[in-house]
Amino acid sequence: MGAEPYGPGYRMNKKKNTFRRLLHAGFAGIAVVTVLAGCVSAPLDARRETDYHAKGPTADRPVVRPTRALTSFTDSLMCMDRLLRASNLPTTLIASKQIPDPTGKVPAATKDMIVTALSQMSRLSNAFRYVDYEVDIARQDTVQNLTTILLNNNQLQLQRPALYVSGAVAYFDQQVISNRWDVGTSAARLDTGYSQSRNASVLALELHLGDFRTRTLIPGIDSANEVVIGGGGQGMDIAGRIGSYSVNFNVGRDYSLGVGGALRTLIDLGVIEMVGKWARVPYWQCLTLENTDPHFQRQMRDWFDEGSPLAQNRLVQQSLISQGYLAPNGIEMGAGDPELVEALGRFQADSGITVSGVVDFPTYERALRDFVKLSPDGRLLQVGWSPSAAALPTVPMSPLVSATGGARTSVGGPGGARVLDLQMKNPMVGRSAFEVGEQVFVSASLSRASYLYCFMQDGAGRVLRLLPNPTNPNALVSGSLALRIPDWMSPLPGFIMDATNPGTERLTCFATGRDLGTLLPALLAAPAFRPIPDVPDLAAVTAAIANATARDGYTAASLEWQVVPRRPPANVPPAGNAPRS
Repeated sequence: MGAEPYGPGYRMNKKKNTFRRLLHAGFAGIAVVTVLAGCVSAPLDARRETDYHAKGPTADRPVVRPTRALTSFTDSLMCMDRLLRASNLPTTLIASKQIPDPTGKVPAATKDMIVTALSQMSRLSNAFRYVDYEVDIARQDTVQNLTTILLNNNQLQLQRPALYVSGAVAYFDQQVISNRWDVGTSAARLDTGYSQSRNASVLALELHLGDFRTRTLIPGIDSANEVVIGGGGQGMDIAGRIGSYSVNFNVGRDYSLGVGGALRTLIDLGVIEMVGKWARVPYWQCLTLENTDPHFQRQMRDWFDEGSPLAQNRLVQQSLISQGYLAPNGIEMGAGDPELVEALGRFQADSGITVSGVVDFPTYERALRDFVKLSPDGRLLQVGWSPSAAALPTVPMSPLVSATGGARTSVGGPGGARVLDLQMKNPMVGRSAFEVGEQVFVSASLSRASYLYCFMQDGAGRVLRLLPNPTNPNALVSGSLALRIPDWMSPLPGFIMDATNPGTERLTCFATGRDLGTLLPALLAAPAFRPIPDVPDLAAVTAAIANATARDGYTAASLEWQVVPRRPPANVPPAGNAPRS
């Protein structure tokens, strides 16, 4: 036999070569580690990362637009605001206790939610002013500390509220009902599984209204409601084996209705019930609207997702035209059209939603909710529109019921009616006569954002401009918001209205869709609160405004009252009569 081509010597040399390669690789690895360790020990130069760090502020910003916190009773709060204004209630000061949660399972700012609900209920009516005073030292802040200092030095007077809200989270029963089921299969090389679960919890809230003067809860003025908070999930598992290897796949989806949103819904409902019972207004009319249906917003969301951006823009644009925010010029505007953006901004501001100037879901839902109703079987139906509709019927304006001592006028303008409502807001409801020297308080509100101009004719026949004025130089007024004339809740109202000369005094306000500052220099350039020269009466003001707005019209509303001489005190004898002995 021949010699082996690779003998024992070769095998020995091969092992030595392998050892040397490993040794060299080890030394190389140690060298690399040493170099890396030296790099790590040396300080990094932050200037080299400038481009990377520059992206931090952008990455820190949210990727979705903020939205207004809405519940099923948001429109009901607006409805209550109109009812309270129609009843002509004077402004009431109100406070609230801390609303405790004995369960410890509902961490939410309940008291602040109550303040927000009362505020939304007072935009038009000025029904409530919240007294913000905190006694608990642990909750006091800078404003509270300054308030305490001023109170102790008699430099500030704290007004006593008439009412206060009391209550608590009654209970939170978790998973009062729950079920779960699983199914699976198993084979030599494949295993599958599927599971599904669902549960329901119950949250309850109790609210009461109390008389602050006596610290007693008013019988019958309360609210006790519950809401169900649901949750559920689905899951699927797949496992397979290929030889000695295995592959696992798991997917699932879950949902859980929020506790905070459920609590806000209960608070909105509870405040509506308490205020309605206290003010003795038909509050139930505000709770029977279709949009209080719990599925309303979810159904509107489905319709929003089904439509294309072009269809959504067209629908909202037609709604803005029907409500008077856009002129019906027959031209379909694009998403970035400046006129459409401005109209969207006004509509969003008047509707109490976040102003963005774009057709997002809250704007879509608010603009088209008047075209939704309940069918006989309880389902939500579209009325007069569809995701691809090209036109909408005219939206009827929400009626504002006239109260005693109020004036309400609605005239036609481009795209619909504008409603202007004036009301006397003196404490005694229905007054039509004032003594010389008495103050007169008026409240004005508009159905949509407009330019507002107010003029007064006193008992001597002189005409003065009240709005705009140096304190309120901007004539643009938001819709669905009460404007106090003068602002009796402000320590510096800018002016006061005193009954002056015996006779008849009149107040007329005009609302327009555009600024009249350059069109009426004689009326609007003259100083406010002073007689306007060459203007004999309010009829001349009306004629001038009608001439300046001949193209798009205006809205006017008036109030008048009698001024009588001041009566002498009862203990002072009439002049010329000597007292008898």
